Amino acid sequence: MLTTNLALHTDKYQINMLYAHWIHGSHTRKAVFEAYFRKLPFGNGYAVFAGLERIIHYIQDLKFTEQDIAYLAKQEEQYQPEFLELLRQFKFRGQLFSMREGELVFPNQPLIRVEGSILETQLVETAILNFMNFQTLIATKASRIKQVAPHDTLLEFGTRRAQEADAAVWGARASYISGFDATSNMLAGELFDIPTKGTHAHSWVQIFDNEEEAFEVYAEAMPDLVTLLVDTYDTLKSGVPNAIRTAKMLEAKGKKMVGIRLDSGDLAYLSIQARKMLDEAGLDYVKIVASNDLDENTIFNLKAQGARIDIWGVGTQLITAADQPALGGVYKLVERERNGVMEPTIKISGNPEKVTTPGKKDVYRIISSGSRRAIADYIALSEEDNPNGNGKLILANPLQPYMQKTVKHFEAVSLLQSVFKDGELVYELPNLTSIRAYHQEQMELFWPEYLRKLNPEIYRVHLSTTAWAMKQRMMEEHMEKDSED
Repeated sequence: MLTTNLALHTDKYQINMLYAHWIHGSHTRKAVFEAYFRKLPFGNGYAVFAGLERIIHYIQDLKFTEQDIAYLAKQEEQYQPEFLELLRQFKFRGQLFSMREGELVFPNQPLIRVEGSILETQLVETAILNFMNFQTLIATKASRIKQVAPHDTLLEFGTRRAQEADAAVWGARASYISGFDATSNMLAGELFDIPTKGTHAHSWVQIFDNEEEAFEVYAEAMPDLVTLLVDTYDTLKSGVPNAIRTAKMLEAKGKKMVGIRLDSGDLAYLSIQARKMLDEAGLDYVKIVASNDLDENTIFNLKAQGARIDIWGVGTQLITAADQPALGGVYKLVERERNGVMEPTIKISGNPEKVTTPGKKDVYRIISSGSRRAIADYIALSEEDNPNGNGKLILANPLQPYMQKTVKHFEAVSLLQSVFKDGELVYELPNLTSIRAYHQEQMELFWPEYLRKLNPEIYRVHLSTTAWAMKQRMMEEHMEKDSED
């Protein structure tokens, strides 16, 4: 991958807390953390989980180099040499559970669970959130775009506007998971076997004496892969007519031009007129590609205007998630070791949505036996039995517990997969094609009203009655303690 030595890809307060734990002798205590987000991005009805592959590589390669140790030794905190030696010998030996990449996920459900010593569970927080938050955000944005253009070809064109190389490469991968067909990024293509596509720049046309010459030279170089950018000078008076002449030249050689690309102007009007000109010239097979700051909203509007666009090149708005550039996922302690026994822990907040749900938990997708569609997600304490054996299941809304629904004929699918066990990778990492296919299978599990771009129906995530009762009890105990103080 782009960078493998990532032990210091963390916040300084993580190192300081670990040092304080070491001084106190508590760094070996066991802890359980869960990563999740509180609010869906873009006003969407779901998110698409991504980032696991990079998290796996990060955990596998996680070690402090001599350069890292020397850098830490220079910090103003003056970490003791014995602590630095502990870091030098560090290896992740804990457990990690995760959703599968491509999974449809929702607020306040554990996407990743990390178990182990406080040393290892705390150290990995920053990197896990970094990888999960960014890739899940981009995969969700890509899925929204796919929803408005389900039958069109989608090309990821965002590299030059991405926040550096890693974002470009992993963003291309996240987009491919959610249904994009290709990327312009050659490194992403090499690393992940993503199809690559590209046309040419305006500079290609400008460097020749005229547009027709530029098109002909390009067509001679790659006669089987000709897509011409037609808006350098005048799209309808110059670009399209010259592209038609080039297409006829190719036909004379037994070849067919692939397409033309529009990158500026009124894309709806220009595509309609260009389609008419191409069809009248007998070139109905030539595709029209559009680019220029596209996203799901502009594509939706262009389609509403009757645009005749077959292929969409989506760049800046996708790779930067311009309308919401952060997911806001969090990593919270839910269980701790106390006097040799694991016990649940809760974070109380003046903001109700920030109150955590205590205890180590599993997530189940409840699927109707009749429709084979997802009914709801169900979060239960890990100590509880799989709900499949219950015969019936009470689904209570955690925000309005009086709103209950009982389901009887269902299958409960466990969503958290074991990835690392005692520090060893036990998860067979699927290839990207399989992840992409899995995502499409999951999309088909959900009714369309949960997937639509505008005003999606809210998909419910329920707590088990046991988990809900424990959360209520711990909140009440905290309030009673405060009143006594």
